[in-house]
Amino acid sequence: MTSRRQELVWRIVLASIAIALYAVMVPIQSTLYATFVPLAFVLSALVCGSMVVAVSAPRTGTALFLVGLFGSAVAGGAGHDAFWPWPLSVPVMIALALLVGVVAFRTGWRPGLIAWLLALLVTIVVLQFPGQPRDPDATAADLIVAFSIAGVLYFIALLVAGRERIQAELTREREVSADEQSRRLLVEERARIAREMHDVVAHSMSLIQVQASTARYRLPDLDAAAAAEFDDIAASARSSLTEMRRLLGALRTEDQSAERAPQQTIADIPALVDAASRAGVDITLERVEGAQSAPPSVQIAAFRIVQEGVSNAVRHAPGSRVSVSVREQGALLVIDVSNAAATEPVHAAAGGGHGLIGMRERTTLLGGSLDTRPSPDGGWHVHATLPWDTMGAASAPEERS
Repeated sequence: MTSRRQELVWRIVLASIAIALYAVMVPIQSTLYATFVPLAFVLSALVCGSMVVAVSAPRTGTALFLVGLFGSAVAGGAGHDAFWPWPLSVPVMIALALLVGVVAFRTGWRPGLIAWLLALLVTIVVLQFPGQPRDPDATAADLIVAFSIAGVLYFIALLVAGRERIQAELTREREVSADEQSRRLLVEERARIAREMHDVVAHSMSLIQVQASTARYRLPDLDAAAAAEFDDIAASARSSLTEMRRLLGALRTEDQSAERAPQQTIADIPALVDAASRAGVDITLERVEGAQSAPPSVQIAAFRIVQEGVSNAVRHAPGSRVSVSVREQGALLVIDVSNAAATEPVHAAAGGGHGLIGMRERTTLLGGSLDTRPSPDGGWHVHATLPWDTMGAASAPEERS
């Protein structure tokens, strides 16, 4: 709840109490304490309205209450029935307790304690006025009851305010932790993608280096200047490969070892689907053979997107039917992974959201788009498009969330 909405709720609740208290206090002051009726209206408004004002202006609310307290005690002291409490009537006692509680809750222990002490000081001053009742026992009982109730509400307000502060701090800490977790997952996924892309780029650089190194032997008519140029190209390729290995070593964390198996591509998607089917997943695959001619970076991304889409369907919609489609569509490779609603109980899975981060990073890296959304039948649908020409990623459509 935002602070503005919370303040509005405070005002509505306290205004309702103030109106009810005002409706009771005016006749009590005018009849039981023989206060002049117009003055009773004014003093009651100051006493009852002070708690509402104190929500946003604690000092002003306290000042209004003290004026109302002083006026009602002085005006109702000489002519009141000895049976009724004085110098604080019952409505004033209730207003005092609420005011001290509101001030303590809104601004802390010090302003609340000051409001309590000032109210006590005003009542002591009233007792010194000439012509006021002189019944020490009744007056002492009235003061003890009134300020004890206000003191109890003061401590309750401090406890509630402390709990609210702790809860707000915990909420902020959770938000910070969630942001840090999201950033960490994003960095890990980008590092993982970089390690995978290393194989693709390293393979191309190795071919360049081999072709440039063997040019003088494969082309006997090559002049010396051209041969030297090819040697420079080979040296640059070897240097680039060395730098890439260093970068890969920096991206790899202590608990990760070098991957020695080749990266999975579109050709490995049938095996992925077969493994899921053997595990009991109702899954179908629609695949275009020509899609295997896509660039290596696109093929790796396609496999990972399908792998994560199937994993998410198994985790979050157990027992549902899953369909996978990998097809060409013009200059794009289109991937669809859909699942129906879960037919078995769903249990929360750890690491939620990591897969979506990975899919989004891969499609963005290649200039593609990713769309993940609920399907009409209560399931989930993942739709990714990857351009064939990864060099034209800058002109690819923007990612959809």
